[in-house]
Amino acid sequence: MFYSEKVMDHFRNPRNVGEIADADGIGEVGNAKCGDIMRMYIKVKDNVITDVKFMTFGCGSAIATSSMATELVKGKTLDEALTLTNQAVVEALDGLPPHKIHCSVLAEEAIKAAIKDYYDKNQIAYDASQYCSGSCCGCAHRHNKD
Repeated sequence: MFYSEKVMDHFRNPRNVGEIADADGIGEVGNAKCGDIMRMYIKVKDNVITDVKFMTFGCGSAIATSSMATELVKGKTLDEALTLTNQAVVEALDGLPPHKIHCSVLAEEAIKAAIKDYYDKNQIAYDASQYCSGSCCGCAHRHNKD
């Protein structure tokens, strides 16, 4: 199995690991088939993600995609972060094996779930079609139902 240097670097030295105790938004998603679970925490100020952290239970690809996704959205506006695609995560990591692409889908969905949670907590209207219903990739999503 081949992993790029970037995947290995983000797996061995993940960025933004941890929890944010007073997070403005928390998103958790999981894939029942592989057992990966990702939880993303965001801090938002003036519509910009000022901090983002993750806790992931899963394989090396799940950890690497979580790490890269946090790097890609930190400092971005919420609208910019919502445009993050799993393909952008894969490209930023210089690729993933085909059977690990679902990890990048989870990373995208975890970011979007955290933003959705922020909108819900602050009673901000949003386009619900921007968020995965769980049917797009067959994942069993849990959008912050703590």
